[in-house]
Amino acid sequence: MRLAAPLALAGGLILDLAYPSVGWWPAAIIAASLGLVTLIGRSVPGALAVGLAFGAGFFPLHLVWVGEFLGPLPWVALAALQAVLFAAGAVPIALAYRLFPPRRGGVVLLPLLVAGLWTLRELIMGTWPYTGFPWARIGLSQVDGPFAQVASWTGTGGLSFLVVALCASAIEVMRARAPRRTLVPLAAGVALALLPAFPTTPAGELRMGWVQANGPSAYFDERAAGDLLAAHFTATDPLLDKDVDLLVWPEGAVDSDPLSRPATAAVLDDVVGRAGAPLLANAATQRGDDTYNTSLLWTGEGAPQLHDKANPVPFGEYVPDRWLYQAIAPDLIGLIQREYTPGANPPVVTVGGVELGLAICFDVIYDDVIRAGALGGAEAYVFQTNNADFRGTDENLQQLAIARMRAIEAGRAVANISTTGTSQIVAPDGTVLDGAAAGTTAARVSEVPLRTGLTPAVVLGSWPTVLAAAGALVALLLLGVTRRRAALRLDERNPS
Repeated sequence: MRLAAPLALAGGLILDLAYPSVGWWPAAIIAASLGLVTLIGRSVPGALAVGLAFGAGFFPLHLVWVGEFLGPLPWVALAALQAVLFAAGAVPIALAYRLFPPRRGGVVLLPLLVAGLWTLRELIMGTWPYTGFPWARIGLSQVDGPFAQVASWTGTGGLSFLVVALCASAIEVMRARAPRRTLVPLAAGVALALLPAFPTTPAGELRMGWVQANGPSAYFDERAAGDLLAAHFTATDPLLDKDVDLLVWPEGAVDSDPLSRPATAAVLDDVVGRAGAPLLANAATQRGDDTYNTSLLWTGEGAPQLHDKANPVPFGEYVPDRWLYQAIAPDLIGLIQREYTPGANPPVVTVGGVELGLAICFDVIYDDVIRAGALGGAEAYVFQTNNADFRGTDENLQQLAIARMRAIEAGRAVANISTTGTSQIVAPDGTVLDGAAAGTTAARVSEVPLRTGLTPAVVLGSWPTVLAAAGALVALLLLGVTRRRAALRLDERNPS
């Protein structure tokens, strides 16, 4: 344990290097291997301690940008919660190593079991509590690595499973001291690296004008009413004489509700009239007693097409169980006045016969939102986001890496447009076609490739990951029951 805990802590620190801004994908292989090796032979308390050491090395460093919004308390709380959940998920992995000795598990069965249990942990952390936080899955770290295209077949969760399985298989080769078996993980790794992305069908291009206004769009920025709308209106001016099929503004570009304020609607009408193209804008909208974070396809003719954010951010866009947290930290919770309602309308809009999938800011991390867009006929995606609360941190780069992986998964281009940057146009293979750096004002026209056809990752959704995780859990339970029965039989034969 004196060696395992420091190694686990080092593994957590190394894992952060796999994600932007460093983005060195092999770091995830090294870190996951350290995380697994340090669990071999551990008891339940030992597994908790080692898992917590790994989580304590990774999550505070990886999520340090959270403190930019509301200070150190939310950062410490989120990082601590993630570390504790990670530690709890280390226990079944340690039990798998105890119940499945290396000579019996070989370099295939035990690694598959371990990878399934790692995937189970990612699934739980990605869905609980309060819709979860699937931000730092192992698969997302591989967007610049040789296995990235595998995500078009398996999805991000499936890629996590395969990467961890390769690590666990290599570990078993070393544990068994069987160099000949090295061929198994080596051949599997080569096969995954050579697997081409699932092909989707080219369907033309969309000329997209997009704006990064770099206005005062952070929650606590000093601004007057209408300043954000004015900033985006002004930044759009260079595009108004261009030939475009669509204009795109980022999340929060309109700081008043155009559905209830005629003056705001008139400004949007003016933009689309002068541009001769519809505008995909975003604003907080009020319908009845509910407030939504809404993307609006504004044409100036009748009711706009709407999509409301499906997963408002806990403690950012709403406060779950406010009565509880208000009692714990009244001053902090009192700062959060937003109470957005989750949306239920499809994340798709139609522009001149072209379907576009949508995701608003952190909704990009939720598999079901991205899948719903592709199943709804999306030929490309537009992700509108506001990163102003996290200026000067790695948050926007981490989010961009997720957006790039989404492009690979769905085999579709992605336009990730931010208020303050970094904005990028991403090709269906995950490469960057165009972009604007953080902290700059930009107005560009980009040719966004369109694609049709569904990848296996879209068709199957999360089912392969869920089945792998459930299968691993059932296998672990069966191993435990078998081991227990064997121990009872041994006691019967050798009574004390």
